[in-house]
Amino acid sequence: MNPYQPYPVRIEEIVTETADRMLKTFRLVFLKSEDSDSFQHKAGQFAELSIPGKGEIPIGIASSPTEKGFIKFTVNKTGLVTSHLHSMKVGDIIGVRGPLGNWYPWDTLEGGNVVIIGGGFAFSTLRASIVYMLDNRDRFKDIHVIYGARSPELLLYKAELAAWEAAGDIKMHITVDATSDPNWKYNVGFVPTITEEKAPPADPDTYAIVCGPPVMIRFTQPVLDKLGYTHQNIINSLEKRMKCGVGICGRCNIGDKFVCKDGPVFTLAQLNQLPSE
Repeated sequence: MNPYQPYPVRIEEIVTETADRMLKTFRLVFLKSEDSDSFQHKAGQFAELSIPGKGEIPIGIASSPTEKGFIKFTVNKTGLVTSHLHSMKVGDIIGVRGPLGNWYPWDTLEGGNVVIIGGGFAFSTLRASIVYMLDNRDRFKDIHVIYGARSPELLLYKAELAAWEAAGDIKMHITVDATSDPNWKYNVGFVPTITEEKAPPADPDTYAIVCGPPVMIRFTQPVLDKLGYTHQNIINSLEKRMKCGVGICGRCNIGDKFVCKDGPVFTLAQLNQLPSE
């Protein structure tokens, strides 16, 4: 694999996830079967989506490696490349470079309890992780998912959230910051608050995976400390100014680490050894 060479892929499906139309999920298929075989990712990794003449952007892979024949990315419309991607149609061709970065430590997590804590559109790699664990359900003990958004209209993967809850294989704790919907049947409150109420108490075999906006991560951390989670058992996924994806441009370094190459997945114990930025 050449880490600088994108694979050509075709947009097979586009799903508008949120009412404000700022988040869309793109289902992509490789033009060449050998490229599909070469793109072997693990849940937690990211890739670069590239559009000729526009640029490229690092995006977490939203599909599980157990889902064959396609890859998924959920893209927030924030700038030049993402805006152009949002205007593209089914059948258009773009490039995918990767997979890049490290992944959640599945060898360590197997045999333990896993608590997924996510917020906003950062839930994409957590979706990949949930699907992966469900497809390998016998390898894990209890699975809790705590997921929040500002309002019901901004939740991702609504049909899948409902299906996961109905199946009963995992304990779903969905929340929103606020809502006026009289039919809302889930939690109302910020993710850290719901984490304190719903997350299981810590033990050596229970791990927390946290991915979301920086403010969510900042206020969730004291809650996990209060519940007794060790910093080695708290796993964070970061996105910090990533650009090239291979540790060359230097935009995402924290101390002597590069988020794109040494991460984006770090235990809190590892992050404690880095500068506070």
